[in-house]
Amino acid sequence: MDGNEVRTASLVAATLTTGLMAGLLYGYACSVMPALRRVDDRTFIEVMQRINVAILNGWFFLGFLGTLLLTALTLVLHLVGGPRPGTYPVAAAFVLYLAVLGVTRGFNIRLNAELAAAGPPDQIDDPAPVRHRFEAPWVRWHLVRTVLATLALACLCWALTLD
Repeated sequence: MDGNEVRTASLVAATLTTGLMAGLLYGYACSVMPALRRVDDRTFIEVMQRINVAILNGWFFLGFLGTLLLTALTLVLHLVGGPRPGTYPVAAAFVLYLAVLGVTRGFNIRLNAELAAAGPPDQIDDPAPVRHRFEAPWVRWHLVRTVLATLALACLCWALTLD
C-alpha cells in the first residue's frame, strides 16, 4: 500500500467506527431512553444500572476509544507532507469526537456512578428522587454527545469526498 491508500484506509476506518458510535448513541436517544421514560422508577433504575454494567465490554471500548485513535491516525496521515484537502474536516471530527469523550467522562459516567451508588432498586426506600437526579441530566448530556458524534461523522464523510 502506498501513502494515499493507507491514508484512505484510515479515513474509511475512522468514518466507519465514528458511524458505529454515532449510531449507538442515536439508538439510545431514539428508542432506549424514550422506552424507559414510560416505566416505573424502580424498573428505570434497574434497567439503567444493568445497561451501565453490560456496556462495559471489550467490543464497546474497541469502538469507543478506537474511534478516537483512528481519527487521530487519520489526522496525522493527512498532515504528513503538508495538509491535504480533507485535513480540516478530519481535524474537526477529531475535536468533535474528543468532545464526545469529554461529555461522557464529565457527565454521563459520573451520573452512572451516582445511580450505581444508590444500590439495588428493590432496596431504595423512595426511588423517585434517585431517578429524578439521574434521568433528565443524563438524557440532556446524552443528546449533546449524540449531536457531537453525528457532526464528527458528517465531517469525516465530507473528508471522504475531498480526498
